[in-house]
Amino acid sequence: MDKSMIGDLDSLPEEDKLRMATMIDQLQIRDSLRMYNSLVERCFTDCVDTFKHKSLQKQEETCVRRCAEKFLKHSMRVGMRFAELNQGAATQD
Repeated sequence: MDKSMIGDLDSLPEEDKLRMATMIDQLQIRDSLRMYNSLVERCFTDCVDTFKHKSLQKQEETCVRRCAEKFLKHSMRVGMRFAELNQGAATQD
């Protein structure tokens, strides 16, 4: 983040800071829910083949577990890469 933007946020009245913090929290919750919903939809579509039983079969359960692990590892890697790029951009200023 640009240092001048941080300075601008510090100069905001407390009410506006609180409003900004609330907005950021809501955006983070929304993004987390989107990621979770995407994970569930993708892994369910890829792994669940039949509805003959009310619980997952062993192979479906294994598939869902692997799918979720891959998805989360990918998301963490993308987040780390984004942070690296952000940090690189911040040091160039």
